[in-house]
Formats: sequence, C-alpha cells, structure tokens
Amino acid sequence: MKFTTYLRQGAPRLAVVDGENLIDLNDAQPHVPCDLRAALHQGVDLLAAARAALASTTPRQPLAAATLAPLVPDPGKTVCLGLNYFDHAKEGGRDKPDYPWFFYRGSSSLIAHGAAGVVPKVSSRFDYEAELAVVIGRRVPRHTTQADALQYVLGYSCFNDMSVRDYQKRTPQWTIGKNFDGTGAFGPVLVTADELPPGAVGLKIQGRLNGAVMQDANTSDMIFNVAETIALLAEVLTLEPGDVIAMGTPAGVGQARTPPVWMKAGDTYEVAIEGIGTLVNPIANEAA
Repeated sequence: MKFTTYLRQGAPRLAVVDGENLIDLNDAQPHVPCDLRAALHQGVDLLAAARAALASTTPRQPLAAATLAPLVPDPGKTVCLGLNYFDHAKEGGRDKPDYPWFFYRGSSSLIAHGAAGVVPKVSSRFDYEAELAVVIGRRVPRHTTQADALQYVLGYSCFNDMSVRDYQKRTPQWTIGKNFDGTGAFGPVLVTADELPPGAVGLKIQGRLNGAVMQDANTSDMIFNVAETIALLAEVLTLEPGDVIAMGTPAGVGQARTPPVWMKAGDTYEVAIEGIGTLVNPIANEAA
C-alpha cells in the first residue's frame, strides 16, 4: 500500500495512492483523521481504511496534479544518522563508527516532493544526501530488541538530508547545519513495510544531480540497519507513532569531491529508492 500527504486549501491531508491517482482517506473513511500522525496516534488501521477507500467510489484526483506536503508534516521526532554507510564514512576521512552518529531535525526544516530546497543567503556550501526514511507506526516500548523492532515500522519513504556544510562544521554537533529552513525533503510516498523486504534491506538507492548519478549504493550497505537502529534508540527514548528515522547517506556527497560540488539555484536533485519511488526537488536561492 502507498500513502501520501497532499495540500487542500493549504492544509495537509492524508491520501492513499491508487495507481496514478490519489484518494483522500478522510473523504472515503470519515473516521480517519486527515493527518497521518494523528491517525497513527489514534490507532487507526490504515491498511484496512486504505483497502476500503480503494474499493469505494470516492472521487480520485491525479497524483501528478496535487501539491504535496512532507509525508509526515509535523513529526514528533525526526532522528537522523550520520556516517551510516562505510564508504561515506571513509570519504569523510573517518573510521566505521562503533555507535550511530545521531542528530535531530526540526519540523520547520522539512519540505515536500516538488518543493524547492533553499540555498541560504549565508552559505553556498549546500550539499545533498540521499537517504531511506523510516516511519514509525506504533509506539516502540523501551528496550525493544532487534528481533522485535520491525513490527513497529509502518513503512518507508525517501529523504534528502540537504546540509549546509560550513555551518555543520562550526560545531562538534551537526544540528545547526542540518536544520536550515527548506533543507529536509521528505516523500513523495510512503510504501508500507509489508510490500518491501524486512527492514527495507537490499534496495538500490541513488542520488542524481541534474540527471547525473552522484550516489549509487544499496540499503544493504548500511552499517546500522533499521532493526538495530530502532533497538539502539529504544535503549534511550520512546519512539512514538509518526516519528521518523533518516537512515544516513551513501558515498558521493558533494563536499567529498575534488573539486567540491555544491547545489545551486536552477539545479534539481533526485533521490530514487527501488520499490519506493523518486523524490525530486529543484534548488532555489533564499528569497530576499
């Protein structure tokens, strides 16, 4: 099953994808909240609701004509991993980490498929990072084991963890360079976990700048897989419905190239993950 979040009169609405169309889930099933996170917190069986919507006569609208929102518009937590592919750690001059390099993203940094990633006024060192995103569907109890972890995953999407590299390096903590407005692209769809290999292992992941392949890897190359990451986080905190984990990026980022490659206004970056879809974002300068 595939879900997306689109805008109606400026407000995010949860929809199920039906081929090239979408069905507003609340229109088809009025008991389902309009917001994905709210629906998950209420314990709605989204797969059952989606099946009912697909079988209904609820009007469809073309997916390509919809203005999308970030898949989870306001996650309670967006936890990101740094250096989670060995080749990416190596290109950055670092050894394989013994523990994930976790950092947070705020909701104000998130943008949708099709929205512009924003080159900030204060920097031109604007980089790309193609990533797999995990959406938590049910509350993850503390100290959950790897063996149990995947049952709490609703599904997977694409993420572009766009980074302002000089700000990222101003402090030992990466948060400031990862939270500029308009830099966390998320979408366009969520593919439910039952349609993908457990933990989304074995999927081809690519990042493409203006059509040229810059990053080319497989999710099997991750140092810490999805189940292990959830278990490690559960040692520390409670993952809640609608929380997001961005699983890190493979080698090929712009700052590691000679000379460095920075995204600029007029560029387009695509994140393509096998079995999930393609996240596309143009790049623009920050408005005056």
